[in-house]
Amino acid sequence: MMPREPSCEEVMARLFDYLDQELEAPDRAVIEHHLARCHACFGRAEFERRLRARLSEAMDTPAPPRLRRRLERLLDELETANSDGEGDSPWSPS
Repeated sequence: MMPREPSCEEVMARLFDYLDQELEAPDRAVIEHHLARCHACFGRAEFERRLRARLSEAMDTPAPPRLRRRLERLLDELETANSDGEGDSPWSPS
């Protein structure tokens, strides 16, 4: 359980759990109390909320055909390079 007076680092470590509504009520209340008095953490939380909202909206919008074709070509090139053993791709895990 989170201490009653969390540091900014502790709040940031739990921010995504908070935004995903995965915290129990007492931990959620502690974070909300911290966000109400800490402008830096509140700003970060608001940024993440807005980013998530924008990404959610963007997921409902299909990519333009030209962008889709470019991405498909890039993925095909990466797949071909990887299957030919032409070294590591910057997109594959190390």
